[in-house]
Amino acid sequence: MSTAPSPPSLQARIASLPWPAILLVALAAIVAAGTIVFPTYTAYDATYSLLWGREILGGHLPNFDTYKAPTEHPLGLVFAVFFALFGRSGDRLMLLATMGTFVVMVAALYQIGRNAFTKLVGITAAVILCTRFDYPFLAARAYIDIPYLALVLWAAALECARPRRGASVLWLLALAGLLRPEAWIISGIYWLWLFPSLSWKKRVQFALLVGAPALLWFGVDYVVTGDPLFSETNTTAITAENGRQGTAAEVPGQTLLFLGQLLKVPVLAGGLIGLGLATWLVPQRVRVPLALFLIGLLTFLLLAIGGFSVISRYLLLPAVMLMLFAAFLVSGFTVTVPGRARTGWAIASGVAVVALIVWTIIRVNVSVLVSELRFRGDSSQALASLLDRPDVRAAARCGPVLTSNHRLVPSVRWIMDLPSDQVIARSDLAAAEKVKTGIVVLSAGRAVLLRGGLDPETPTSEDTLRNLPPAGYRPVAANELYSVYARCR
Repeated sequence: MSTAPSPPSLQARIASLPWPAILLVALAAIVAAGTIVFPTYTAYDATYSLLWGREILGGHLPNFDTYKAPTEHPLGLVFAVFFALFGRSGDRLMLLATMGTFVVMVAALYQIGRNAFTKLVGITAAVILCTRFDYPFLAARAYIDIPYLALVLWAAALECARPRRGASVLWLLALAGLLRPEAWIISGIYWLWLFPSLSWKKRVQFALLVGAPALLWFGVDYVVTGDPLFSETNTTAITAENGRQGTAAEVPGQTLLFLGQLLKVPVLAGGLIGLGLATWLVPQRVRVPLALFLIGLLTFLLLAIGGFSVISRYLLLPAVMLMLFAAFLVSGFTVTVPGRARTGWAIASGVAVVALIVWTIIRVNVSVLVSELRFRGDSSQALASLLDRPDVRAAARCGPVLTSNHRLVPSVRWIMDLPSDQVIARSDLAAAEKVKTGIVVLSAGRAVLLRGGLDPETPTSEDTLRNLPPAGYRPVAANELYSVYARCR
């Protein structure tokens, strides 16, 4: 008689579990719990999108040409219209959706690592992404960078799974191109990569798909403002006004600085070493991640030359690719054959991971992130509760609402459901000097003043003076963070 096969060991059963799916579900649960524990709200750009969505629902063209308004994004407008349907709850729903796209983004990075290298590299890259707090923090303020990255990374994951995949990759990049114009460059380069393998019919079809996002963007700008290049000219004008323009000569230094801020030094160094190691060991597998890394650096250079802001957010994509290469440095031994070299690499990786954990515990102050998230939720709720008071609403009927600068304008408009000409920043001197009656919303707490009352680039004494009530305005209401003054005649 043949003996029954022995049952698998506990270690084998644990190893056979679908760990990527388990970890993804755990991440989704953590994100959902985090949005409840830390009820943050949409940031400046996202709130403006909601305002534009509300204007569209009201049967009006959105007003892009207001004082220091952010750049519009066509796909963002579509989603803003949807979330604006839910009234004041729309901002929280938009934020929850953006947090969901962060989970989708993490899953995409895992798939790139898995498809390009191995499953363990993908898991390691996903873990690194979750521990680079700038990314979930952007999601917690509903920045469009997160859904943009999710689309681009999934396009890359599909391409890694099947090179020259074609239409599905281009469709994802087209959607990404309606969120950020950098995707136009990625799509164009990908079309060139596809070109030799395509028929002329497909070449033309795909070329139309590549060009469609730019044409739609120009079309929206033309219909709303009469200027098809409004987004470009308005963005560069605001960049120059805020002093954020850079030069090509500054790009190398700024690139290293911003990548270090996004990744922290150990991951940045590990990513650069991992990039070289992966290119040496598995050059065929590194094509897509390397291409995204180089294109990301190229677009950062082009944005600087074009007069756009030189800020760390424009390096989010190459930073994610360096996370993947850092993951390869740690887990890339899984692409090699068993032997002493593989064992030594695995042991060295284990030591490096332990050292990185110790470094993180010593250097990273999680309480700062927690306090910042709590403050953003508390400040948004404090502003809403103050502006919803009956005495404040009654005083607001006397005239426009003034704020110390532009940073509170979209939040006040969203809460009070006011048009653009009824909420004016005092830093907009030409418009503010015409206001004689109404209410003024000021920062009452030091934390609010430092975060919202002062110019983040070049704070001046004028910023502080603008946070004092104008002559003739009398106190109406206040809480720990904000105060309201009014003048009705």
